[in-house]
Amino acid sequence: MSKLFSKPTRRGFLAGTAALIASPALAQNVNGAQTTEVERDLSQSVRRNISSFRSMEWQPYFSDLRNGAILVDTTSRALHYWSEDESVYKLYPSSVPLSEELTRRGRTKVIQMVEGPSWRPTPSMLKRFPDWPAFVPPGPDNPLGTHALYLSWTYYRIHGTHDTRKIGRRSSNGCIGLYNEHIAELYAMTKVGTQVLLI
Repeated sequence: MSKLFSKPTRRGFLAGTAALIASPALAQNVNGAQTTEVERDLSQSVRRNISSFRSMEWQPYFSDLRNGAILVDTTSRALHYWSEDESVYKLYPSSVPLSEELTRRGRTKVIQMVEGPSWRPTPSMLKRFPDWPAFVPPGPDNPLGTHALYLSWTYYRIHGTHDTRKIGRRSSNGCIGLYNEHIAELYAMTKVGTQVLLI
């Protein structure tokens, strides 16, 4: 039999399987870190941080679940939701702000809920990006996606996105983004007054 097409051996099979199993761990380790670096160009390859995407308990972060609770972990790029009666717990991948300067942490709450939101860039966004439109109506070009939860902090939202490449990345100008199907589900469970903590 030709060496080019020789019969597979047990040793060769085990070595190949070991290499295949080891490859995802190697791919996740970028420059010695297990997290994703700042990704500004969405046309580049996507590396997501999945090593710390895990379920969490609400007790270390909230004294109670009155009105429900949302925890956004900007490090693992995940949003956690607990219902007031503890019957529902959800974990969603999210986009987070591009840089520390754009990231706000602390306690806030949902003060308004909008299905089919319109969007206006903030004054600081227009200063940085003067060619951006001053107003975008609801629809497929709207950066807030299909639903938005407005927070008590001015200009901060938890919202959907039509650009699914942004999820799991540092890609926003301050807001927290979810897939449209996830924000629709969260929107249905949330109410005005739901407590929110960004860490």
